[in-house]
Amino acid sequence: MATPNGPRVPCPQAAVARALLFGLVLIKVAGVAGTTDVVKAYNITWKSTNFKTILEWEPKPINSVYTVQISSRLGNWKNKCFYTTNTECDVTDEIVKNVKETYLARVFSYPADISSFTVEPPFTNSPEFTPYLETNLGQPVIRSFEQVGTKLNVTVHDAHTLVRANSIFLSLRDVFGKDLNYTLYYWKASSTGKKKATTNTNGFLIDVDKGENYCFHVQAVILSRRTNQKSPESPIECTGHEKVLSTELFFVIGIVMLVIIIFITVLSVSLHKCKKARAGQSGKENAPLNAA
Repeated sequence: MATPNGPRVPCPQAAVARALLFGLVLIKVAGVAGTTDVVKAYNITWKSTNFKTILEWEPKPINSVYTVQISSRLGNWKNKCFYTTNTECDVTDEIVKNVKETYLARVFSYPADISSFTVEPPFTNSPEFTPYLETNLGQPVIRSFEQVGTKLNVTVHDAHTLVRANSIFLSLRDVFGKDLNYTLYYWKASSTGKKKATTNTNGFLIDVDKGENYCFHVQAVILSRRTNQKSPESPIECTGHEKVLSTELFFVIGIVMLVIIIFITVLSVSLHKCKKARAGQSGKENAPLNAA
């Protein structure tokens, strides 16, 4: 004989479980909704010249802030530029520790009110960056030059970097060694036809025509690189200009000296006349009166 089914009695454990599950779903939805107001960084780029390195990204934050992390390929993540409203971060002090290492950065996005943010912040990874291969070469500077007869001697100044060894800041030559070359482009001041010479030192000694003035500039080159080999060209220098400068300087000095001499002469004459006039006036006052 079948047992009749009675009314179903609700199970309190099942009700609690359903309530907890619903609560977790609400929390998850709220967390996801909270992240929609935070915009992830994009267009992350490395800007580096002579190993001075800045990480840049977009967009400008609105009600949000950023934190940057950087790591070598096999290293640990290090925090930089905490909760910043800037869209750049100077990471030079990290990359100069080993400029031949490859680095990766990531930019985290947080709401401006960080205390109310309880979920994992979104982040964007940067491209990899190897300073030795990718830093831009800065514009070189010609330290000195001299033309004597048929020889032109040009010396290039090596820029200093923020790379250090034994607490001493290194120059580009110290870092790159013989990988660093300089190319000299030179031409007669009276023509436009250029010639060039290359050296892996800092000096050029080239043959020129006697009695001709020459103009020239230099460019740094890393021949071992596949890309980004060359620096901007240095400002143009010309022989003969130093003589023109000296002539102009002597002319200006001569004019100034002439003005000073004229001023002193006029002042001396004026003082002499004043002194003579005072002496004449004093003589009149001391002379005896004529009898009536």
